[in-house]
Amino acid sequence: MIKLVLFVLVVFVSSTTLFSQNEVIDKIIAQVGDNIILLSDIESQKMQAVQAGVEVTSMMDCSILEQLMSEELYINQAKLDSLIITDEQVDAEMENRLRVIQSKIGSREKLEEFYGKTITQIKDEFRVVIKDKLLAQEMLRTITENVTVTPKEVHTYFNSLNSDSIPFINMKLSFQQIVNYPQITKDDKLIAFKKIAAIRVDIVTNEKSFETQARIQSDDYGSAQLGGKISGSRGMMVSQFESTVYKLKVGEVSEIIETEFGYHIIKLISRKGDDYVCLHILKRPEFNNKALDLSSNLMDSCYLLLKQNKITWDEAVVRFSNEAITKQNHGIISNPYTGDQSWSMDDLNEIDQQIYLLTDAMEKGDISSPNLYMDIYERKQGIRIVRLMERYPQHKANLVDDYALIKVAAENDKKQKVIDNWLKAKMGNAFFRIDDDYINCNFRLNWIAN
Repeated sequence: MIKLVLFVLVVFVSSTTLFSQNEVIDKIIAQVGDNIILLSDIESQKMQAVQAGVEVTSMMDCSILEQLMSEELYINQAKLDSLIITDEQVDAEMENRLRVIQSKIGSREKLEEFYGKTITQIKDEFRVVIKDKLLAQEMLRTITENVTVTPKEVHTYFNSLNSDSIPFINMKLSFQQIVNYPQITKDDKLIAFKKIAAIRVDIVTNEKSFETQARIQSDDYGSAQLGGKISGSRGMMVSQFESTVYKLKVGEVSEIIETEFGYHIIKLISRKGDDYVCLHILKRPEFNNKALDLSSNLMDSCYLLLKQNKITWDEAVVRFSNEAITKQNHGIISNPYTGDQSWSMDDLNEIDQQIYLLTDAMEKGDISSPNLYMDIYERKQGIRIVRLMERYPQHKANLVDDYALIKVAAENDKKQKVIDNWLKAKMGNAFFRIDDDYINCNFRLNWIAN
């Protein structure tokens, strides 16, 4: 299983070699201009599909090969057009991919051990290939950036679909909320500061184990289970935290620093370039019971005013909510996965199970009584009232209820036609060679003729 996971590291870009019992079994299967495509490139993409839970079929090889040949044309044109991909973009993309791999294998040390290279060496090896991937994406964006669809085109697209091609839309819901978080006072912050100051004294002066104190005392529950351990790279953490890490010497424990999350102390374990491993303890200021009672009383008043129709929902949001994001948007809770205002049941169960339980028996426009609420992102506790904004039952897609969804599909269809026409134009001026094993592929475009 660990090899399956780590194969993704080789394919977070395209790998260049396959091995079986230490014998190379790779070969060139296509050439586009001066660039070659290897059998291992195909296998890499298939392994990524396996990791994503996609069923791999025998037809995949041909579609992947066509995708890779298209990418070579995008990259070549991007270089001719002098499209710019900055080092910062490459570093950010590299870091994102490494984080995914790290989450699967467990740590950066295990990743380095398996791959036999340091993180810095891995980044250096794949920097050019990652940049090419980003160039291809930027070229695609450039080709389609001016593609739009009119209402007439949306209707024409929908009417052209076979009845069997029109998808069923699963039930979705949309919600609004009013949240009031109890206020953190100076005294609350002082209590948290004194707690972490005492912990620091126990570590620095009384020589207690940083790891043990992190497991027992830290309010960052994710890292606490690992003894406070965090493996990171530049840009991953908030600025105050990161600047402290880069000032520390190996083995040194920081002074107390404050961020938006609370008070921290940090111990540097190792640093290689922009990559580091540190231990970390967090103490979050906690509100007192009086502040919680005040929020509870405010939300009880809000609920009563709403039930008696003495205040509109929008007025209540402005008057009683102190949650910055939803307060500016009528209390609407956006789905962080899709950016939409509607939620599928799967997303709800993963992100906010409580909200479904609160609204399961509600009708459109109903509101819940005030309930305790925990923001899973900032781990802040508050009191909230939830309103069921809309319930969309399962149905076959139609232009009235699902116009936005159909518009996206129509726009994507139009973009694909623009891309295909662009590829056809470029194919006529490029050299192609395809291995005999793939010559009978049923490609979407006529690559063989070139």
